[in-house]
Amino acid sequence: MVVCRHFKVSGRVQAVGFRASACYEARRLGLTGWVRNLPDGDVEAFACGSAEGLEAFERWLWRGPRSARVTAVVATEAPFERLGEFDVR
Repeated sequence: MVVCRHFKVSGRVQAVGFRASACYEARRLGLTGWVRNLPDGDVEAFACGSAEGLEAFERWLWRGPRSARVTAVVATEAPFERLGEFDVR
């Protein structure tokens, strides 16, 4: 069953390669969706896939790339959207 989640990631998550790394990880996990920077300095992601894949992605979001310093990840269930490959917006 395919499920979708919306994520908001806070901390030092911009200008550290977070979006590109998140895109790589999401594709590795077989997820579809997108990731983008927000004007407030946070990163937003929308991902669809298996529950296990989304749980693994959320665990990765808490770590991020080496130079990131994640302070919070807020995950909420989201309605299904048919998307292509996971990409950076």
